[in-house]
Amino acid sequence: MLYSPDDLLALLIVTGGIVVQAWVGIGFGLLAAPLLYLIDPAYVPGPVLVLGWMLSIVVVLKQRHSLNWRRVLPAIVARLPGSWCGALLLVSIAPWQLSLFFGTALLLAVWLSLRRYGLALTPVSLTVAGFFSGVLGTATSVGGPPMALLYQHESRLTTRNEIAAFFLIGTPLSVLMLLLNGGLDLLAPSLILKMIPGVLLGFWLSRRLEKVFQKDSARPAILLISALSALVVLWQGVTGGLNG
Repeated sequence: MLYSPDDLLALLIVTGGIVVQAWVGIGFGLLAAPLLYLIDPAYVPGPVLVLGWMLSIVVVLKQRHSLNWRRVLPAIVARLPGSWCGALLLVSIAPWQLSLFFGTALLLAVWLSLRRYGLALTPVSLTVAGFFSGVLGTATSVGGPPMALLYQHESRLTTRNEIAAFFLIGTPLSVLMLLLNGGLDLLAPSLILKMIPGVLLGFWLSRRLEKVFQKDSARPAILLISALSALVVLWQGVTGGLNG
């Protein structure tokens, strides 16, 4: 398989995004999607979703004995209708309008978290977070923050492992909804195949970095990444509205 200069740059972006998500639990979509889109719009949303899902497979296999599947189940179930709504919105509403709405909502959630209005991990809150993660992830490739904000007071490893379990089941639902609604580019399979080494390398690097950065709480990183996600999505909405 031959790699062009653009492919190698994309591989570097994927590797960096995977390192962050493998350590915190979110961040791949935020870091990778906007940059990969500049290289080739076909990377978003399908390939970004699938590459993040591959990381979830690796994390869940490594941590399968310590996962609390029962707790995260309501979010997984709610991801299905959320993914369907996200795919439907993607093909029926202007993307910039979606971006403005979701970016504003996400920024509000971060602000409330900073004001100490955090939500407890309950079946109801997980259901709501899972639904909006499905909508946001399917429509924009950035579906982690709704779940991560809910887990911000949990340990870093718990956050990473349970969000990986959520993505393991939830992401294929988003991809399926994209397929059914015509939201997946024909180039997606070849792009995914070329980027698989980046997923494996990124996970390997994250394991090495864990020995250096052993902080247990991921809350500061979660709030920072979620705020940046909101700003990126808002920027997409503003520029899309101006260009539209």
